[in-house]
Amino acid sequence: MSTTTSHTSESDDPPEGAPLLGGPAGTGGTVTRPARLIQNEATTEIPVHLLFRDDTDPVPVPLKPAVVGRRQDTGEQPRLRRPAPAGSRSVPQLDPDLRERPARVLPGAAGVLAGAGGIAGCLATSWWAGALPRLAVETLRLPVPPGTGLGPAQCAAYAGAGALALLGFGGLARGRTGQARLLGLFGRYRGTVRRTGLLWVNPLLRRRRVDVRLRHWRSEAMPAADAAGVAMRAVVLVVWRVRDTARAVLGIDDHETYLRECVEAALARVPVELPGGARGGAAGEALTRLVAADAGPVGLEVFSVQPVRVEYAPEVAAAMHRRTIAALDARQRAGMLNSVVDSVEDTVTRLTMRGLVELDDYERKVLVRDLTVAFCSGRGEPV
Repeated sequence: MSTTTSHTSESDDPPEGAPLLGGPAGTGGTVTRPARLIQNEATTEIPVHLLFRDDTDPVPVPLKPAVVGRRQDTGEQPRLRRPAPAGSRSVPQLDPDLRERPARVLPGAAGVLAGAGGIAGCLATSWWAGALPRLAVETLRLPVPPGTGLGPAQCAAYAGAGALALLGFGGLARGRTGQARLLGLFGRYRGTVRRTGLLWVNPLLRRRRVDVRLRHWRSEAMPAADAAGVAMRAVVLVVWRVRDTARAVLGIDDHETYLRECVEAALARVPVELPGGARGGAAGEALTRLVAADAGPVGLEVFSVQPVRVEYAPEVAAAMHRRTIAALDARQRAGMLNSVVDSVEDTVTRLTMRGLVELDDYERKVLVRDLTVAFCSGRGEPV
């Protein structure tokens, strides 16, 4: 249906309820009624039914009952929360099964006993084969050896006793405080040993030492920026430790490099200030929170990230130094001028209040000028 602009008066419209002719041919003059229109002298005709047209495919909008009840009968449309964009913050996603768990180890006494048993078995096999020297037999007061020689049975006994000695002594390890051993077999994680003292660990397992002590890392000068976007250089002190050895060693390539990159990323997001600034503590808290959130999923626990030295970048250091000197000089001049004005005002007020001099406007201006020059000259400032 095409819309047309109408400038006719309301008297040209047929009265409501009057029959209209001129229907389609073949209908026998059937009375038809045109669609109702909203119109005036300056607007375009709009069919009424288009204003109340129902959508063919309504979109259901889920609302909370509490929100609907609070806005009911108010004529106000409920506000829908816009969902947060996916991927706004990248969090490391590691294997959920990759978590530190204790490894199966035995006390060191078990390994010592096994090794001693293997050595004793080798000596007994040598006596059985008649390979022990006669002096050793007489010294140990052993019975005369059978002297059967080195046969298949003796070789098997040698192999078993030697394997027992190697397993016993080869699996001995010393656990130290502040260090853990990550165990793996054929590329699979088998557990972590945090116990101290003499231990026996399966010698077939691969051992990797991990430092789990509380550590302090002082970074080199890293790029940063202040609240105004001026380039800075910051040196931070990070207090951290390895909390989950499996994630820290197996989840990422190098956890120390990863921590350094997390600190660099946090410095790019948090503005820093020179020492003595009002937001020095706030910057440290923000850095600690960001680095701890980024390093936590990979098994690192960060306690503190504090800037210990902040300075301007070399490319802007000279300009900012001149700006600082100019600001200090302007502050000093403003303070000096306030002091001179106060002194002149106090002097003139005392002279006039005590009746020592009677001054008109011209003489007052001259006196004020002379006193200002005198006070400024006495303070060593050029007028």
